[in-house]
Amino acid sequence: GVTLTQPEVKTVQLGQTVIIECRIDVGIYSNDLAWYQQKPGETPKLLISNINTLRSGTPSRFIGSGTSIVLTLTIIGVQPEDTGDYYCQSYHYMVVLKSN
Repeated sequence: GVTLTQPEVKTVQLGQTVIIECRIDVGIYSNDLAWYQQKPGETPKLLISNINTLRSGTPSRFIGSGTSIVLTLTIIGVQPEDTGDYYCQSYHYMVVLKSN
């Protein structure tokens, strides 16, 4: 399996830039990496997929970057609504081909 490791807590002041790193224990040689934000009592919201693709509704202050070894989420100018838990995820698509 793939193990992803990230810091437990980051404390920043409003308006600051915060960088959250997610370290991957093996090179998966894939862009199938995502970031989620979860607020108390809510389900996780997909912010970024494919390392750096902002999903619909994700503010432009969120920037995804990195590699298949170290994934980085940068929030430029943190806002009060950015408070929450952030999770990185490795995912893979499975395509099934059927022939007649």
